[in-house]
Amino acid sequence: MRHVWLEAALPRDRNAAAAGAEGLLGSFDCRVWRRGPYGGVGEFVRHLVLDQGRSPLVDCHQVELLSAVRDLEPSMPWAAEAVAALDVADVQIRFHPARRTRHLAYGIGEFVAAWSAGRRTPTAVVLDRVDEADATTVELVDTLLRRVDPSRLRLYVGGASLPDALAATVAEYARPLPVTPSRPAPDDTAPAHGPAWHDERADALAATGEWSWRLGAIPYHRERGTRPATDGVDALRAALALALRGGFYEHAVRLAGRGLPLVTPAGDTRNWWALTTMLATALTALDRPAEALALYDRARQLTDEPRIHLSAAYSTAMLHARHLPEPARDLTAARIWLDRAIALAGQIDDPRERTVTTVFHRQGLALLDSRAGDHTAALRTVEDGLARLAETLAPGERPQDRARLVHNRAQLHLALGDPARALADLDTVIAQDPQNAEYYVDRAALHRATGRPDDAIADYGTAIRLGPHLPEAYYNRAETHTDLGRPEAALADLDRTLRIDPDHLDALVNRAGLYLDEGELDLAERDAHAGLELSPGQPHLLCVLGLVASERGRLPEAEALLTRAVEHSPDLPTAWANRATIRFERGDVPGAVADLDRAIALDPDPVALFNRGLAHRRLGDPAAAVRDFTRALATDPGPDPELRAELLRERAACAPASAPPQGPPLQGPPPQGPPPGP
Repeated sequence: MRHVWLEAALPRDRNAAAAGAEGLLGSFDCRVWRRGPYGGVGEFVRHLVLDQGRSPLVDCHQVELLSAVRDLEPSMPWAAEAVAALDVADVQIRFHPARRTRHLAYGIGEFVAAWSAGRRTPTAVVLDRVDEADATTVELVDTLLRRVDPSRLRLYVGGASLPDALAATVAEYARPLPVTPSRPAPDDTAPAHGPAWHDERADALAATGEWSWRLGAIPYHRERGTRPATDGVDALRAALALALRGGFYEHAVRLAGRGLPLVTPAGDTRNWWALTTMLATALTALDRPAEALALYDRARQLTDEPRIHLSAAYSTAMLHARHLPEPARDLTAARIWLDRAIALAGQIDDPRERTVTTVFHRQGLALLDSRAGDHTAALRTVEDGLARLAETLAPGERPQDRARLVHNRAQLHLALGDPARALADLDTVIAQDPQNAEYYVDRAALHRATGRPDDAIADYGTAIRLGPHLPEAYYNRAETHTDLGRPEAALADLDRTLRIDPDHLDALVNRAGLYLDEGELDLAERDAHAGLELSPGQPHLLCVLGLVASERGRLPEAEALLTRAVEHSPDLPTAWANRATIRFERGDVPGAVADLDRAIALDPDPVALFNRGLAHRRLGDPAAAVRDFTRALATDPGPDPELRAELLRERAACAPASAPPQGPPLQGPPPQGPPPGP
């Protein structure tokens, strides 16, 4: 059984085609100008949550549910952590990365799949007008098509045409259902409503208090009402602010495109600049920094307003420092623009605002100093800023802003080789801003690096819950599980990483290596080929394929693959060590020794030393073998107990009184697969 694609000109025909579906829950209209991002599919999800009520399933997905469907908030008063995170975002705008919608889609997909799996009878739903939907809706529909079992919940996805972003998924997971077009009816052409009707419609929707109308239908109707240049602009600006806070950047660009033609810098400076700078923020988040830079350049030409020049100067500096691609990035220009912004901040009349603005703009100088390798100068700037904020702000005032500076200081302490102070700062940051997943990821990495893996796993778990579903948190938790010898837990987290981000190359590398260690050769080979499609010549994956070929007895193929690995990455010791093993097995013992020489020069690993000692014994050089066995025993932190016993046994066998070795020597532990990715 597969899901269903419905394509026809009229919604009523598409819905008629799906009317006989077993357990049909309803049809949901996904148009962006109705309920904005997640429109339609968000209503469907709200239906499922209300059906569940409070349950463990809803609780464990509360952050993504409320982030995507804010209309659920009155129905989920118990979701304190998720509501707190949203409240923080409303007070202190925290711009999410554009990829966050993918994380939300993953979590909601898991929720819907679990809900449908728990039903006693099959159900179905129509998600219609996806060709008029926002990118967030299309992304979530794509996830549901891939994730949900159609025998439990069958998706009937419809539109007048198939969006390009859904084409591949519909081809794989759905079948087209023929739709019989109906005869034209009088209501096929929407009536032309006048401005007064649009005012009434917007008023009625606003009276419901539902959040999603504010992102879609309310600005749509206000723009077409009797006061588009005032009420229309205000509604578009308010919707744009909500879209930015949610990380719904495609819709933010859409809203700004509707609002900016209604205002001019001379006639309505306040709204013109708000729409311009919010559009620039959305473009930057969508990796379109050159367009954002052009907006700031044009703004400087159109107005002499000092505050606009201040904001534009700082934003231009950050585009040069962080966002423009390398050929266009200019750190010298970034410093010039920062100096200009700081000078303008110094002209603000209010002394309190002047101090706070100057402090935050000077953090850009700290960034540039750190990029230039002068972490000490950067640290001085950050600490000076914290001191000035302490003098200016009341205790407890603007905790998220202070946390940003303390977080900067933690990173600088780490760069300067002081992990204890970095950890203390991260503890402070999390106490001040406990809803920010990024801080938990950073603290987890520090815990892992300083030998506290259980604390790292706990922090990664919190980051996953708050993020929600940060693939880097799943990935790094998988590495921590690997460190602790927990391959099943590591594989589960890598599976989640790759469901969220199928192109996560490091996750493919590590999962292939774990499958190889577990003897799952087919799965290791599958992941290796998938990774090599993303990065041809990736040396760890060539190693995996070489070792798989070796396990299957195809030694010439294995050696050829490992030769490609050392050619692509001559500084990778495992590639040399693995090729040495293949050469040894093929009888090329001198070649194996040469490869092990290269591997040991890069990393004097006890396994490589053990194998080279065996090769020296085969070549009749027991003295060289003893040197390698002895050196392996002396490595820090030293070989594991099993290898240590073999090293002692082999070294004893090399004593002068012993007979020359007969036949093949004892084999050491198998060469290691690719190490964890970065």
